[in-house]
Amino acid sequence: MHQQLLFVLVLLFIVLLLIMLAQRIKIAYPIFLVLAGLAISFIPEIPKIRINHELIFLIFLPPLIYEAAWYTSWNDFWRRKGTIAFLAFDLVFFTSMVVAFAAFNIIPGFSLPLGFLLGGIISPTDAVAAENILTGMKVPKTILIILKGETLVNDASSLIVCRFALAAVVTGGFSMPAAVGEFILVTGMGVFIGLVGAHLMYAVHRFLPTTPNINTALTLMTPYVLYLGAEQFHFSGIMAVVSGGLYLSFRSLELFSKGETRLNMVGTWNTITFMLNALVFIIIGLDLPEIINGLGNHSPSEAIKYGILISSITIIVRFIWVYPVLYVRKWFSKATREGSSLGWKGPLIMGMAGMRGGVSLATALSIPVLMGNNVPFPFRNLILFITFIVIFITLVIQGLALPLVIKLIRITETDDIILEDRQHDDIRARLIQVALKKLDDKYSLEVRDNERLGALKNNLEKEIVNTNLQVRSWEFAKKEHEKTELFNTVLRDIYSDQRKELFILRKEKKFNDELIRQLLVQIDLDELKIGDPNKPV
Repeated sequence: MHQQLLFVLVLLFIVLLLIMLAQRIKIAYPIFLVLAGLAISFIPEIPKIRINHELIFLIFLPPLIYEAAWYTSWNDFWRRKGTIAFLAFDLVFFTSMVVAFAAFNIIPGFSLPLGFLLGGIISPTDAVAAENILTGMKVPKTILIILKGETLVNDASSLIVCRFALAAVVTGGFSMPAAVGEFILVTGMGVFIGLVGAHLMYAVHRFLPTTPNINTALTLMTPYVLYLGAEQFHFSGIMAVVSGGLYLSFRSLELFSKGETRLNMVGTWNTITFMLNALVFIIIGLDLPEIINGLGNHSPSEAIKYGILISSITIIVRFIWVYPVLYVRKWFSKATREGSSLGWKGPLIMGMAGMRGGVSLATALSIPVLMGNNVPFPFRNLILFITFIVIFITLVIQGLALPLVIKLIRITETDDIILEDRQHDDIRARLIQVALKKLDDKYSLEVRDNERLGALKNNLEKEIVNTNLQVRSWEFAKKEHEKTELFNTVLRDIYSDQRKELFILRKEKKFNDELIRQLLVQIDLDELKIGDPNKPV
């Protein structure tokens, strides 16, 4: 037990070092961790990693999906629901079908149900990989919204395909009407249970005497409650987490009225999801030797050939689906017109961003070793190996090529960023007006007699004038955006020097430590207001 714990701690430390190295050489850490895990796995005397798929499904998957749902804008998601559903459901089914017939014809002895199982496994894309690779790249927000929405939902659709295909392999029978009916039931009831669970958690947060720490602990429990609640009745746990996460995120302003609660939650969740994602990607690389050892009758070279062929088919299918069909659908869907308004460059990025990750590997590992009467599951190890090759090619090769392609095609940002800045000023103006109205209606006498309140009102009146001028100046939007970025850069530089000065003051031991910490938090909050230029939207 002590040795296992020590190995986990050492692995976590190595992961952190590798991520710092990836940042230094400017490679997205999911790519670097897979390559590093692959290299580490071949070092002699390194303990072999045996992944329990239930560990990823139960420990890793619920919080990662919940966090993605929480930070997904419901308005953006709903506005582009047609395009997202088109990729998250239709493309998953199309990919599964094409891969099924391809594997059936390419791999001797491979049946169609096994092909659909393989197709379902490698269909879902990985949100974390795409987000990290696109960090800092000038990619239009519309593309990021569609990609994030797709990855939020396609895990559920792919797992449902796998469930039906697995049943067909084990029982030897398959009914399309029954499968469609069960798909609707599993998906719909998953959403229903997620919303019921979310309403219960909403009531706990809203009406019980919670504290910031209790609220944070409850949010960590919520994805597991939603997931296990749906899976207990054999419905889609992922859809429960997605629907519950979207609902609670939409109502979050009502739930958490105190800034301390939100800051506490953000820090905790960012750390936890960061570590979970990092562990998933390095485990993918570490597990390869174990997968190779289980190939059995298939030679590694033969398995690699199958893996490359299936990977190529998967990549081509995505481009075939994203390009022509989006342009056909744009005449029928406003949301799709928005997604295709970037010409050929937008679909190119969406096609290349179809990287696979930990969910595919966990799903492949969930295939039982034995069927009924202790009969070995056919081609299990080959399916595992092909899944790894697809993950490796789409994640590493496409992931490294994607930033180069974005720079090469010089895709221009649409008005998304400028529109956000304009909206920011509109919102800020309304908030200042609320503050001024409160001072005039309720505290007019106090403002007259209290110098600090008088100064606050004067500052707010000046700020509302400046903000209104900024709102009216958006006819020069691009130039104003550049000025804003320069202003924010200067502020970040000032905040950096202020932190250094606080550190010097602490060393002088003349000032109260608690007061210094409070001022440091205030600087951090001021910096949060202007955002991080390197953080993905």
